[in-house]
Amino acid sequence: MNKSKLLALLFVTFNLSIANAVDHSAHGGGSGGSSSPTTCEKPHLSKFLPVNLALVAPNSELSFRVSNIANPEQITVTVKNIPVDIVAEFKDPFYAVTAKLPESLRNTVARINIKVSGKNAHCEAENGWLVKISE
Repeated sequence: MNKSKLLALLFVTFNLSIANAVDHSAHGGGSGGSSSPTTCEKPHLSKFLPVNLALVAPNSELSFRVSNIANPEQITVTVKNIPVDIVAEFKDPFYAVTAKLPESLRNTVARINIKVSGKNAHCEAENGWLVKISE
């Protein structure tokens, strides 16, 4: 077999091997992301009220917005590790969420903590802020 035919055969074999490897890889060879159903789209949290480190009365209302969720049952809110009930109203494209600070919390600083499970497994979001609660 002459040298040019051997090089051509090696070149074709090498390219087919690379193409096979890219086809079976998880990233598609740099061809960009896919919009498959397993893509993680985390929930987005915004518009937290009262603002961080605000001085508030006991049993005050708190509010925030959540987008990119299927239903409000995906939202969990705690204040200083005390679970609180929420009211969520859908205002396309987000949920407006309100809750009340626990009546038992007085003269303390408390963290309002929000956990939201996403539309897909392992696509959670978590955020929070601090408030100073008066007597």
